[in-house]
Amino acid sequence: MNEPTKIPLDEVNRTIVRLLQEDGRRSYADIAKQVNRSEASVRQRVGKLVSSGVIQIVAITDQLQMGYSRAAMITITVSGDIATVADKIAAIKEVDYVVATAGGIDLFAEVVAVDDAALYQLVGEIRSIPGVRDTDSFVYLKIHKQTYQWGAR
Repeated sequence: MNEPTKIPLDEVNRTIVRLLQEDGRRSYADIAKQVNRSEASVRQRVGKLVSSGVIQIVAITDQLQMGYSRAAMITITVSGDIATVADKIAAIKEVDYVVATAGGIDLFAEVVAVDDAALYQLVGEIRSIPGVRDTDSFVYLKIHKQTYQWGAR
């Protein structure tokens, strides 16, 4: 996998990121006024931020309104190559987030499912991946905070 080209995160780029985190549909013209640059310059900067992997511009959905009544964090202990197992778990469409960790747990996977039966199937699918030694599931009862604005602080 090719590494994305790194770009400098100067104060203008950081401000652009922060403004887009507040409102991902904000116009380039509005951002340009905020950072005292031309609209074309902002468009170019946003393009570079996207192509370099610094930001993604996506619609964030409400899982309940999208029909997913269950969310959980699954911890995974691996025997063998962690990256291979992580890639296989990441390929599952109900998996939103996969991270390798230090300590007694090798991977965390955040998942969504339409109901308990679907979550049960999903956990079984993860357990069946070669190299998965153990899993533990933590079903979310209530999400008290979910934000994606940590990057521009």
